[in-house]
Amino acid sequence: MARIIVVEDETDLRDDLVEYLDRCGFEVRGASRGAELDRLLEAGPADVIVLDVNLPDEDGFSVARRIRATSHAAIVMLTARSGLIDRVIGLELGADVYLVKPVDFREVEAQIKALMRRMLKGGTAAPAQPEPPPAPVAGEARKAWVFDDVEWRIQPPTGAPVPLTATEYKFLSLLVTAPGEPVSRQDISIALTGRDWDPYSRSIDSLVRRLRIKVEERSGCPLPVQAVHGVGYAFVGPVVGSVAEEGGGG
Repeated sequence: MARIIVVEDETDLRDDLVEYLDRCGFEVRGASRGAELDRLLEAGPADVIVLDVNLPDEDGFSVARRIRATSHAAIVMLTARSGLIDRVIGLELGADVYLVKPVDFREVEAQIKALMRRMLKGGTAAPAQPEPPPAPVAGEARKAWVFDDVEWRIQPPTGAPVPLTATEYKFLSLLVTAPGEPVSRQDISIALTGRDWDPYSRSIDSLVRRLRIKVEERSGCPLPVQAVHGVGYAFVGPVVGSVAEEGGGG
């Protein structure tokens, strides 16, 4: 049974969604603000957190950043803020799904079930401790990065595996499909947001910068993603994994 926390300051919406998800068979708790969410997480972990952005005590984006730094819970942002920048920020900060109000509760249910299937496929819904590295790959693959598209991780040739958010996973999957080949900003933007690339937006560069910092801090190895002037980005190191193998890399 998936453990869910609904963080929503609008009482009627929160109560209705908690009741609906409870009828769907989930274990559901409700919170009206960030501080209340913290208390609930101290009392027991959650597999999925449905999070509003406009909270009375703390911006939901800030809450998402804290959750991603301390918890393996999936994040479903449910908010009235429908702008592209808000959507990109939410996904960059670690949200797995971004839904805009008003939304049919059946869509929330479907997204949660999809997230649970993905997490369970990886072997656990909310691991309390970092998982061990995957078994070494034979031959030259030991010198390569490993892109794990089942558990959404990337691991350097030496160092710890790094878990990826949905946005980070989508971005890297584009690059490792054809290692060494640049992927255009237009293709990246469409894959991540469903929209054409805005030349005035720095969201893709921000994503890459955050991802580089994250990977190096957690694994001790610099991520071999290189900017290609006038085009986009390329993964310039050797890489193996099902996505790379399907695209002919590694």
